[in-house]
Formats: sequence, structure tokens, C-alpha cells
Amino acid sequence: MEQIIRSIAHIETPFGSKFGVPRQSGIADALEARVVFEPEYRIPEAFRGLEDFSHIWLIWSFSEVSQKEWTPTVRPPMLGGNVRMGVFATRSPFRPNTLGLSSVRLVRIDWECKDAPVLVVAGADLMNNTPIYDVKPYLPFTDSHAEARGGFTEKVLKEEKKLKVIIPDSLSQKLGVEKTVALCQVLEHDPRPHYQNDENRVYGMDFMDLNIRFVVKDGVLTVL
Repeated sequence: MEQIIRSIAHIETPFGSKFGVPRQSGIADALEARVVFEPEYRIPEAFRGLEDFSHIWLIWSFSEVSQKEWTPTVRPPMLGGNVRMGVFATRSPFRPNTLGLSSVRLVRIDWECKDAPVLVVAGADLMNNTPIYDVKPYLPFTDSHAEARGGFTEKVLKEEKKLKVIIPDSLSQKLGVEKTVALCQVLEHDPRPHYQNDENRVYGMDFMDLNIRFVVKDGVLTVL
């Protein structure tokens, strides 16, 4: 029997567009976000015991996907956008059901804000206002597998090198230490698609209320 699911919350992040969002959760661990629940779910009893967990799973929706039909194969950006893989062997948003899954660190539960209780999390890889369908605790004894294999991603990640990031002092002062560290974590993993490597191109990504403009040359990302 089919069941219609609806969002129970949304997440507030610094990313106003898809470009620049971390490719996976946990990459930018210094980056904090807020999971704000719909009024009917702001019941303190529903969160009892959650503060004892260090990490949680977020089940969410790729709400900005415009493609109506799913395809059995996709071109993962990690492979340069030229190699097709089975959709179920990827985390592509173009799926039969546009659901995403992210493991994030639970920093704290804010019981005092006007929308309380709000979950303050770190390491989220979601756009601002992404709808959240469910929250579940991360269980280390069953969710972590030291012997797990990473398929085609292992070779790519082994060859991938972090970029050196240069941020102007004026921007660092505007952002503050914590937000500057978070921005560096996002940029050092190179937000550009793997098939783009134009040293003369100026890229732009939304971060908070700013549009971060940058160039990449010889392994160095310079924020303009």
C-alpha cells in the first residue's frame, strides 16, 4: 500500500544554490546548520533521549531536481561527467524517488529559540530550506563498517588532492573565524564539477548572504 510522506522540518544552511554544496555530508564539519521542525512536531517528548547521540541521520528530498523521469544510468560528476554508472550505484539526485540521506553531527538541541526545539547540526550537505522527511539516530555499532568497500569512489578519492585556499583578510573578518574555517573546508574540496578545469574562469557560489567569487590555478583556489 502506497503511503504519502510529507516533510516534518526544513534545514537552514548557508547555501542558497546547488553549486558549492559539499558533495557528501561530513566534508565541512565546521559548518553548522539548523533543522527547524514544523509546528506540529515541536513536541519536547519527541526528542527525549536524542541529546545522548553524537550523530544523526537526515532523510530529505532533492527538492530542486527538475527532471521528471528517472533513468537507469547517470553520469556521476566524480567521474568527470563522462562515465555512466547504474543509478543505484551512485548518490545522484536523479532517482526513482528523489530522496537523500546524510549523516551529520548533532552539536546540540536548542530549547530556547522561538522555533524550539531546533537541532543544531554540523557537516550537512544540503541546500538552504531543503525539506526533511525524518530524523534517526546514528548507531555506531551497526551503522559503521570498517571493512566496507567504496566502489568507484575509492580510486577517485585516492587521487584527489585538496586545494590550497586563499581568502582575503577583509572577507575573513566579515565572516568570523568559525564561518571562515567552514568556507575553507568547502572550497578545499573543489566545488567545481570534475570536468571543469578552466584556469581563466571566475566561479561563483552562494554562501550565507554573499556570492563568493574564486579562481583555481595550479592547485590553489583564490577567493576574489
